[in-house]
Amino acid sequence: MRVLEAPVSPADATARIAALEASLARANAALAARDLLIDTLRGQIARLRRMQFGASSEKLGREIEQLELALEELETERDVSEVETAAPGVAPRLAPVRSLPEHLPREEVVHEPASGICTCPDCGGALRRLGVDAHEMLDIVPVRWRVVRDVRPKYSCRSCEKIVQAPAPVSAVARGKATFATLAHVVVSKFDHHLPLYRQAEMMAAQGLEIDRSTLAGWAGQAAALLDPVVSRIRDEVLKTDKIHADDTPVSVLDPGRGKTATGRLWVYAADDQASGSTTPPATWYRFTPDRTAAHPQAHLAGFRGFLQADAYAGYDALYRGGVTEVACWAHFRRKVFDLHERLSTPLTTDILERIGALYAVEAEVRGQPPDVRRRARQERSQSLVDALREVLDAALRRLSPKSDMAKAIAYGTKRWPALCRFLGDGRLEIDNNIAERALRGVAVGRRNWLFAGSRAGGERAAAIYTVIQTCKANGVDPQAYIADVIARVAGDWPATRWDELMPWNWVPQTDQPTAQAA
Repeated sequence: MRVLEAPVSPADATARIAALEASLARANAALAARDLLIDTLRGQIARLRRMQFGASSEKLGREIEQLELALEELETERDVSEVETAAPGVAPRLAPVRSLPEHLPREEVVHEPASGICTCPDCGGALRRLGVDAHEMLDIVPVRWRVVRDVRPKYSCRSCEKIVQAPAPVSAVARGKATFATLAHVVVSKFDHHLPLYRQAEMMAAQGLEIDRSTLAGWAGQAAALLDPVVSRIRDEVLKTDKIHADDTPVSVLDPGRGKTATGRLWVYAADDQASGSTTPPATWYRFTPDRTAAHPQAHLAGFRGFLQADAYAGYDALYRGGVTEVACWAHFRRKVFDLHERLSTPLTTDILERIGALYAVEAEVRGQPPDVRRRARQERSQSLVDALREVLDAALRRLSPKSDMAKAIAYGTKRWPALCRFLGDGRLEIDNNIAERALRGVAVGRRNWLFAGSRAGGERAAAIYTVIQTCKANGVDPQAYIADVIARVAGDWPATRWDELMPWNWVPQTDQPTAQAA
């Protein structure tokens, strides 16, 4: 027996509709607020990434990372909602993906009608092909470990009993159990993807591959040793340029004798003139030292007589007295003022930051132009901006207490004024030292994952591998493919007269390299 529902009065129906509309309005408002927040976060991230000054500071880097994480969670929440609310059998409309790269391998899956390709399921007539509808989707084959088994058959001559056998393939480690590609994977995973060896060992174990961490460490060390000739040549290329960007960052080092960690330094020396339209390939050289004494950069740059762009570290002063020309960094000066502005903004801090921003606007317009174009733009537009800024700074110093934080921040710039202004007269020079600071950004990320170097030798090994990886990336070369190929060639007694062919900017991968080259 069917039970009839009581009729709904017009007043009740109106109330229900009003309640539903109010609920829908609240839901739409929440969605609009979330979408607005997503757009706001995207804008903030884009603005921070565009900032040329202070962009590589760890503080700003952490802020970008936190915004990225927040944006990731919001976008995931939005897309999950799309999936949950989609009608059955209807795919949700998620964020669009650009066309997939042509270099990726394609696997074609043909979906034929269930009734076959010959007979019409309705009338039984013959089918003829009209065309195809094709849709490409991105797929992934998970990392799959395999074993390469080298087999060398032996043959003996029936006449003279001579034994004939192919020579053993080149090995980087005697009786080793890893190919050169595996060695490259381990070092790139640690130093470029920031996965410490113990995590790599855990990931391998999850696939049933038990490799001790100490074994992985040995593989990484052997790869670094094979890369030594490349590192030496990159160093030579950096030191023979007439302009170097330098910086350093702390790296914790185990000190077993004291049962704690000591603080070493990782130095970077980068040669990169792409911003001034040069076709000379960029090169980046790293060095590890147990401390930050001035003797280290003096030893590293002994014999160099060009422009050195760096921060205000006093350890460089002896180089400047010895013939090296100092080029100061506007990003460091700007950062001093910005830190005060962030704590308490004033008309003075706002004015200084806006004036420095105007200098960077000029630089953005001439980036990538030849040196003469950059120099002309700086002389015609930036020189007057710099002169006006100096008047503002001098006027501020006259009325500020010398002991105030603002006066100290301004004095940081005025004491280095000739070095700060040096970029105005030479189109090859940069306004800041962000080239070197960007080269250390990956170190800062990795340092939070692998925490410390195990020894001085470990620090030097890290410097060598960073040298190769960063130089590869600066030249648009895949570090893992490069390292796998080059260490195999070096282990195979590559002639010293042909080292130039192995440099990242000249490297051409081998097309006939045997798969079974093992380490």
